[in-house]
Amino acid sequence: MIDVLLLCDDHWHPAEVIELGIKPLESRYNFTVIKTAKDILTPESIAKFPVIICSKSNVVNASNTAPWFEENVTEVCPKEFEDYVRNGGGFLSLHSGNTAKEGEPYCNFTGNYFVGHPPRCKVDVKMTSAHSITACIEDFSIRDEHYNIQVIASDADVFCRTYSETGGEQIGGYTRNIGKGRLCVLTPGHTLDVWQHEAFQKLLCNAIDWCIG
Repeated sequence: MIDVLLLCDDHWHPAEVIELGIKPLESRYNFTVIKTAKDILTPESIAKFPVIICSKSNVVNASNTAPWFEENVTEVCPKEFEDYVRNGGGFLSLHSGNTAKEGEPYCNFTGNYFVGHPPRCKVDVKMTSAHSITACIEDFSIRDEHYNIQVIASDADVFCRTYSETGGEQIGGYTRNIGKGRLCVLTPGHTLDVWQHEAFQKLLCNAIDWCIG
């Protein structure tokens, strides 16, 4: 069974949604869920995992909106995540993991910054390129926050796009190779219904497996 470090829990994205959402995948992956990452993670601790999922914005947790990343205080900041990937780790930045503002170190690491989203709406998720992450996945529709991210990484390999009446066309997923490791970005994933959607779960599993390599 594959060990996965799952970082989650912020004010708008409570951990309970994700913990319930991953239940069907626990026969395939051994998830270690961490909410207050600021005081738990070290470079040595994250190195033990072949892949990290970050579905968490830059806050301590859902009840504490102070910044998670604090230079000279937090031992694992975006630089340490990038070092982890460069050394061969896999990293999946999922939904609220992609809410960094332009110029922040985390968006420089993932290759995008958050622009916004309309109210929850019907979102069509379309596979737009042949990729191992999109293998055996048909286009699907969900009711979700339709994230608008600005991709700044020149090496981003986009594999899916998202569409809605209010949000237009947006990038829904891309990959990057960083050093010896792999990074993937997925923007859907706000509600439990999305996490429990069969096609989304296939997409998630494919993304985790690709990140591991």
